[in-house]
Amino acid sequence: MSTPIAVNIWSDIACPWCYIGKRTFEEGLGAFDGAAEVEITYHSFELAPDTPVDFEGSEVDFLASHKGMDATQVEQMLRQVTAIAADVGLDYDFDSVKHTKTLLAHQALHYAKAHGRQLDLVERLFAAYFEQGRHLGRADELADLGADVGLDRKGMLAALEAGSHAEDVDADIAQARGYGIQGVPFFVIDGRYGISGAQKPEVFTRALEQVRSERAGASA
Repeated sequence: MSTPIAVNIWSDIACPWCYIGKRTFEEGLGAFDGAAEVEITYHSFELAPDTPVDFEGSEVDFLASHKGMDATQVEQMLRQVTAIAADVGLDYDFDSVKHTKTLLAHQALHYAKAHGRQLDLVERLFAAYFEQGRHLGRADELADLGADVGLDRKGMLAALEAGSHAEDVDADIAQARGYGIQGVPFFVIDGRYGISGAQKPEVFTRALEQVRSERAGASA
């Protein structure tokens, strides 16, 4: 393929299905023999934009109030999600999650994109949030995590404090509305095919193969 297949992924760092979907997409991509020709870009989406930076309470408390469910139902749901995450190699620890507004984390991902480290930072932030209990609503914590993947800590901290990528985040969210995206993860493949949710790996493999086949047919 002369032109890479673009895969644009809308996700939120605080979305457990987005990390799971990241893993199933990666498995599906690994089964596609043209994986080297796929170009992946992550885009911002806020599932709960009204979340305070420092939420006082547990993940159970937040979901119970946000979804209108009782705590017992939420605990059961989180156990189920934890088991599904474990099936794809993730070790979720909802007891340690520090629920926060993710707008600043999305700005950090745009900073990383501008410096060629977006995919590295996406993985680092997901792991920090769901497995390690890190606070992703604070600029200094995000800068530390950026340094973990080779980004300049001082430069990233300055960009976050200045809001240098706030407009980029707003543009992503506006584009999501334009596409009609109401939930994440959401994958747009080659600008033509939309895949919603943490689908099985073979769904992604088939979509990539379909794009390649259609391109081959168009150029024949």
